[in-house]
Amino acid sequence: MDFLDPKLSDYSEQLTSPETDLLARLNRDTYANVLIPRMLSGHMQGRILSMFSKMTRPKTIVEVGTYTGYSALCLAEGLQPGGRLITMDINEELETRIRRYFDESPYAGQMELIIGNALEILPGIEGEIDLAFIDADKETYAAYYDIIMDKMPSGGIIIADNVLWSGKVLDAGEIERDEETRALYEFSKKVHNDDRVENILMPVRDGLMIARKK
Repeated sequence: MDFLDPKLSDYSEQLTSPETDLLARLNRDTYANVLIPRMLSGHMQGRILSMFSKMTRPKTIVEVGTYTGYSALCLAEGLQPGGRLITMDINEELETRIRRYFDESPYAGQMELIIGNALEILPGIEGEIDLAFIDADKETYAAYYDIIMDKMPSGGIIIADNVLWSGKVLDAGEIERDEETRALYEFSKKVHNDDRVENILMPVRDGLMIARKK
């Protein structure tokens, strides 16, 4: 997942604004007690998400794939007063942990966790979506993207995680035989060829596809 030399990664993090105490505790808790902790956005990616949110000052943020809530807490840092963040995940096992950390956040009153199928939840979100983060089942990225894009104003931003998929997207054999790899490969091509957006594939951790609606 991480392509940089570990020493360069450490150097980069040392010269990146630190996590909040709440995020640092959630980071440690996730690595100590939750399966597949590498799914956590972590310090560097979390600060990137926070920076995009602070630059765009969104009224409404949507996240597909909550995991333990780290990325949602980062995204919430840029919400406008009175803004809202809606995050959804199909896995109810982590709900208690997520809500505990959300309740400690200064943005607790602006954050809503919905447990359920995002394909059923997204169409029912009212109003425009200014910023979205997709980090869920890879085969459905394209469907999430289309629903969200139709609800975005000009200047809205979608960020999708894991688009480099540990480099597997460069392997023709992996694309042919692995459904997730193929889905991510096709998703990135779809975004790049979408006339509605300008995009950049940022090689941070496992790759972030960033698309801004024109």
